[in-house]
Amino acid sequence: MSQHEPRPDPDEPSITERAGGPDAFVELVDRFYERVEQDAVLRPMYPEDLEPGKRHLALFFAQYWGGGPVYSEERGHPRLRMRHAGFPIDRDAALRWATHMADAVRSMRFPSDVEHAILLYVSRFTPSMINRADDLLPPDPAEG
Repeated sequence: MSQHEPRPDPDEPSITERAGGPDAFVELVDRFYERVEQDAVLRPMYPEDLEPGKRHLALFFAQYWGGGPVYSEERGHPRLRMRHAGFPIDRDAALRWATHMADAVRSMRFPSDVEHAILLYVSRFTPSMINRADDLLPPDPAEG
């Protein structure tokens, strides 16, 4: 996956520009984290101080959607799976993350094409973060 979403026509505004600039992603991330703070499953996975993670996520989104390489300049390649490997992300946690992000995205009232692009990314990205797959197997009938 590239570090930012390529634009088919460089003369067209990027998703970041159409969303309202990098500050729109700061607001989106704030709305997302408000939901995470209330989630009994997800909140314990996050550090006490949420501010650094909020900044990183907002910078990542802005960069991914064409807002410039600030995230990479500060943190290097995103390496999302590696950065999240230490967190127990099962199907439930991933679904909770995606649901909170989708709700935050919808609350922003982005232009419909911007909303669609972000939600599509979330739906494609989220399953790749699952690193605890035990719950994906059906129960063993012998354990009855």
